[in-house]
Amino acid sequence: MTQAPTESGTRGSRRAPQGRRASKPPRRRRRALRWIAGGALVLVLAAGGTGYWMYSSLNSNIKGVDLGPALGDDRPQKLPTSGQNLLVLGSDSRAGANAALHTGKASGARSDTALVIHIPEGRQQAIAVSIPRDTLVTRPECTKADGSTLPSAKRVMFNSVYSMAGPACVVKTVEKISGVRMDHFVEIDFAGFKGLVDAIGGVPVTVDQDIHDSSSGLNLTAGTHRLNGTQALQFVRTRHGIGDGSDLGRIGLQQKFLMALLAEIKRQNLLSSPTKLYTVADQLTASLTTDSGLASLTKLAEFGRSMQGVDPSTMETIMLPVRYDAQDPNRVVAAQPQANRLWKALRRDETIPASAKKSPAKGGATP
Repeated sequence: MTQAPTESGTRGSRRAPQGRRASKPPRRRRRALRWIAGGALVLVLAAGGTGYWMYSSLNSNIKGVDLGPALGDDRPQKLPTSGQNLLVLGSDSRAGANAALHTGKASGARSDTALVIHIPEGRQQAIAVSIPRDTLVTRPECTKADGSTLPSAKRVMFNSVYSMAGPACVVKTVEKISGVRMDHFVEIDFAGFKGLVDAIGGVPVTVDQDIHDSSSGLNLTAGTHRLNGTQALQFVRTRHGIGDGSDLGRIGLQQKFLMALLAEIKRQNLLSSPTKLYTVADQLTASLTTDSGLASLTKLAEFGRSMQGVDPSTMETIMLPVRYDAQDPNRVVAAQPQANRLWKALRRDETIPASAKKSPAKGGATP
């Protein structure tokens, strides 16, 4: 059995800024983030609208988690004008159809990072905030699935929270570090991401330079390519083939693909093809875990209908501002005061100031 990650977050590494020496990053194809398909949920449901209730067989696909007992009452206040906040996690479970998508001997599941999607009042524009997997955070005391208590700990790698205490602890951790109340939680796994991309016939992505990454297996020449599910996984895993080879640079690729995926879903107008709509919905719901407030087709469709005014072309993607940790250059911590300004703007449903988007740790270029 593979040993669980330690509290200090021994998984992964990051290339240190110039002048600092960092250990060579291990080749871990299995650890990349799979949150992009989760972000597509909003547009898929919006495209389906009320038609989803007709496919009652899909309802049993959805797995629900009651987060209430684990989160308790000590949560950020829900403000009347705070819009909606959705926490999207990517699971790299080795179970079922996911097993064939991995290399290595690791078992269990991890969520390498999280995507906080903020939908302001009026549902006209969404904002997606990526939290880097190597961010050191203070994890609050959490209740594990077996009922035992995981004590609070400082300087815990964000990636370790999911594997140590499950999704409820990730939600609780995000709420503690941001002060933003999460209205809903969505998790999607490897197989769901790959299946979704294949179900819509691939996603066109344009890159400005060649990408050759022996770790992810991706080989692309500069230009526009329609990526199938396997290539899409390689694309969002890639880090060694671009920029400085860090996980921060990979977030840029993930955000690029998210925008392309959402645009492609909206372009296809799935309502015009019930068969394709069902295929997409079946792939997505089979790999979906949500909070109990979204754990049915009716609830998902209601949420999706409220999102119909969101245009992918106007969605803003932001990485949580971070800086390299002074004690360990392979890790990052939230950069202040930028991070506080970002979270404050989301809490108040205000425009995010430019000063809240500047991250001292850049992570290299995005093609």
